[in-house]
Amino acid sequence: MERSIATDLSRPVPRSGRRDVSGTVRGAIDQISPAHIGLFFVILALGIYVFSNPARLGWYDHFVWQADAFLHGRFVIAWPVASGPHVNAYFQDVMPLPSEPGSPSYGLLPFPPLPAVLLMPFVAIFGLATDDQLLGAILGAINVGLAWRMVSRLTERNSVAVLATLFFAFGTVHWYAAMLSTTWFLAHLVALTFVLLGITLALDADRREQLRGTLARLTAKPDSSPDDRHEVVATIEESSLFLAWSRRIRAHVDGMQFVAGFVFGIAALARLPAIFGAPFFIFVGGGGSYWRRAFSAGLGAVIPVGVLLIYNLAATGHLFNPAYEWLFQTEYLGYLPPGMEINRDWGIEDPRFIPMNSLIMFLWPPEIAPLGTDCGLSVLNPECPVLRPSPIGMSILLTSPAYLLALPLALLAWRQRLVMGSLLAVAAIALLNLAHFSQGWVQFGYRFSNDFVPFALILVTLAIARFGVRWWTVALVAASIVINAWGVYWGVTLGW
Repeated sequence: MERSIATDLSRPVPRSGRRDVSGTVRGAIDQISPAHIGLFFVILALGIYVFSNPARLGWYDHFVWQADAFLHGRFVIAWPVASGPHVNAYFQDVMPLPSEPGSPSYGLLPFPPLPAVLLMPFVAIFGLATDDQLLGAILGAINVGLAWRMVSRLTERNSVAVLATLFFAFGTVHWYAAMLSTTWFLAHLVALTFVLLGITLALDADRREQLRGTLARLTAKPDSSPDDRHEVVATIEESSLFLAWSRRIRAHVDGMQFVAGFVFGIAALARLPAIFGAPFFIFVGGGGSYWRRAFSAGLGAVIPVGVLLIYNLAATGHLFNPAYEWLFQTEYLGYLPPGMEINRDWGIEDPRFIPMNSLIMFLWPPEIAPLGTDCGLSVLNPECPVLRPSPIGMSILLTSPAYLLALPLALLAWRQRLVMGSLLAVAAIALLNLAHFSQGWVQFGYRFSNDFVPFALILVTLAIARFGVRWWTVALVAASIVINAWGVYWGVTLGW
């Protein structure tokens, strides 16, 4: 399995020699500068994300209040605030803290702090009126540019990368998250930025490793020594305990893979489940071996994870935020249908939740009007809809059918390092989220899929590269875009 990621995965299925209109379009796209395409995607995504939800009501802006608390030297937010120009008494996901009668009252948020840290400069200027949803739309557009940058590392054909980026930008629930950008969705967007950056750095490190190997084979000298250090340097290093250990550590650490792991680890400061994508960095990146790749990336990732634990300890006195346990015992879960009630005697993360939550992730349908309802055929009529999203969620295979492209690729190419690493990352993150007591409410689609979408996007991109930009690959991406546009419409219309 220890093979280069530069495999035949990107070779398209043989096609006929007939030159058609679609082939001409693909050829034209392949001639455009990748930098220009990336810029176009950022501008396009920004326009669509902003104008998909122009009102941006901002009901839930927990991170704005958290940023304000940081600026005032507190870890806890003022809560509940029921009067004044800015109120938050209606907030969910806040653990109340005891206070004396007549003194200010505060609440503890369960969320990691990075989104609030990013908001601090804006809150310092605009105060609690800060439009965090606009920041989320901007960040979502940047993520689209980063997704283009990542997928363009996987194929030499712009047409393949364009189709894959369109899928990420408008065919997954990233669109819904970016146009809405309320508390929970903003956390996803921030985490995605660093996951995409970390993956791209690992891909670049892997490509550099391959190039180094090729050059070493071409320029190897028969009489070269395995240790070409100068005699004086070698003597000094061997006589110094610090330098000797430093050299030993450097022998096991690839610098670029270390940076990739560090950047990837920052995502945990926004969404902790993102760190479970770490298996990817065992298989992909610089280092030349499974052990060296894993050690280098792990050494980098442990730094931001350690920062998160220190933050929790400073803010709450615990390594793990106790607000999660409080929410588990008190959060309203009555939206689930009979037979799917949450057993609060289980843990916050419990494998016994997986079968029930898998129904939401893979099989949950939209809401369909009862038989005999005279609503015509409209799927966009808020007064009498034939079909509308379920607030519980919807199957990722219904909302983003282009994910199906990953299945044949996984069967055909699972031995390739890039495919195996991506599959394990998706599986690890998905299992963690499925074992969680709550799957998100209210939402279009399955919002937790944002945690693993970069790794799934790699699989979809490689599948498009392998099978070609053909009518059925384009149709699956187009269907994904249409369905997500429908979901965004309903999310905004219903005030979700």
